Amino acid sequence: MLEEGSVRSADPEGERFLRALPWPVDTPGGRYFAEFDDEAPVTREGQLLFFAQFLHAGGRWERFVSNTPLHYVGNRGSAVVDVLGTATLSILCGHWRYAHINSVRGDRLNPPLLNMSGTVSEDVVRRAMGRIEESAGMEWLNGELRACVEPVLSQPWILDIDVTIKPIYGQQQGAELGHNPHKPGRPSHAYHSYLMANTRLCLGVEVLQRQRTCGPPCTAGTLGDVGQAAAHPVADAVAWRLQLRQ
Repeated sequence: MLEEGSVRSADPEGERFLRALPWPVDTPGGRYFAEFDDEAPVTREGQLLFFAQFLHAGGRWERFVSNTPLHYVGNRGSAVVDVLGTATLSILCGHWRYAHINSVRGDRLNPPLLNMSGTVSEDVVRRAMGRIEESAGMEWLNGELRACVEPVLSQPWILDIDVTIKPIYGQQQGAELGHNPHKPGRPSHAYHSYLMANTRLCLGVEVLQRQRTCGPPCTAGTLGDVGQAAAHPVADAVAWRLQLRQ
């Protein structure tokens, strides 16, 4: 049993007083001041302040909003930043359905961090995503992802391709019957994940039909985007390691 005082503090004696002082954090919504509170309960969204600072420091959020193909005409539509910000906050909270967006409708603390005037309803986000043409939307998102990894693609690296079979329990586009050892006879999708080895950096994920489980023939879209950002030809800079997981 440890005696009192036998465990040393993680903070040096000379730095304890710094924790009591708030420090400025610049976000897309302006400057905020953060401070530690050892007595306050920990919340899931408590670190969004620092993520907003990360987006602002690299100009990522401003670029993401300005390059979007989503536009409204007139003065009765929702602000684009509010629509994209609501979807972003919902994703950061771990949501995966439009209906889950309702849980962030009452949030008055985090939206200003992203320069939002407020959140919007799930119906507004759903209709906004339907207004974006698929080709324009993919070009927009791929461009943003490509800009995040361009600096590190100038060096030789290894591309890991992980193919995962996901059974489908409803009528979803692209679901087909195929070899499925866990759920025989069940339609499924093939998730192709592209990662930079040993860095945990995900370059993209493609959802394809069940029969398209082979890695190299199915990577034209993602490799085309990565090849535009890489300083050397992808075929010369990438060593393939295909993992087929079912």
